[in-house]
Amino acid sequence: MAGSQRLSDTDAIRGIEERLGCQFRAPEVLGIALTHRSFSATRGAPNNEKLEFLGDAVLALAVSDLLMKQFPHYHEGELSKLRASLVNARVLAQKAQALGLGEALRLGKGEEKSGGREKESILAAGFEALVGAIYLDRGFAAARRIVARQFMPDMQSRSGAAVEDCKTRLQEITQKLFKATPTYTLVMETGPDHAKHFVSQISVAGRALGRGEGKSKKSAEQAAAMEALEALRGEVEPQGQGVPAGREGGAARTAPGTETAGAR
Repeated sequence: MAGSQRLSDTDAIRGIEERLGCQFRAPEVLGIALTHRSFSATRGAPNNEKLEFLGDAVLALAVSDLLMKQFPHYHEGELSKLRASLVNARVLAQKAQALGLGEALRLGKGEEKSGGREKESILAAGFEALVGAIYLDRGFAAARRIVARQFMPDMQSRSGAAVEDCKTRLQEITQKLFKATPTYTLVMETGPDHAKHFVSQISVAGRALGRGEGKSKKSAEQAAAMEALEALRGEVEPQGQGVPAGREGGAARTAPGTETAGAR
């Protein structure tokens, strides 16, 4: 966005945490993820390059894992192509912009003057550093959930008929497990009319199960349902009662869809 200016550290961290649905235990880790090397070169502060390196690996693993679970019949070549279409500088920069990273980055004066807040390479690197920060602060399970939240709508749009109607599948499972149907709540709507961005949260009997994002309310709800299915699988599989894709599973406790400071 043209003419964007940097937010204060406090506003930047709060805004990103809100949009992510993730509260950092150590906000300073997020602060490092937002620090470009052009800023640290003049201030002597740590920069986000190591977190970018870490986040690149975490992102690749999380997306690969999600793709293998969502598309079990795809062969390696198809999975590689799909991952490449999802994880690239253009897509990561778009996700960074949607999260407001551009306004939150700490840049040196030179980068600031040259429009660094809108540069694709800087935004994409910032997104990878953010993923690395989430992994360090909250662990891989939390990082994977947030990656899923960010990328499920893209997987749906690229997969065609390969992705089932997750809302229908989830309703069948929750009816069996909890005798209740899911409730979807629109928690955020941003962007101009031609480029809307929606965030939906799903709950069952008042308990949060997942959160999803998308370019329409329907896609955001589908992404939330997909995350809820993942959460339910994670809860019941240790008990030997998995919830396989497309089938109901055994009894389970609910899992929260938003990371908080209470548990990893």
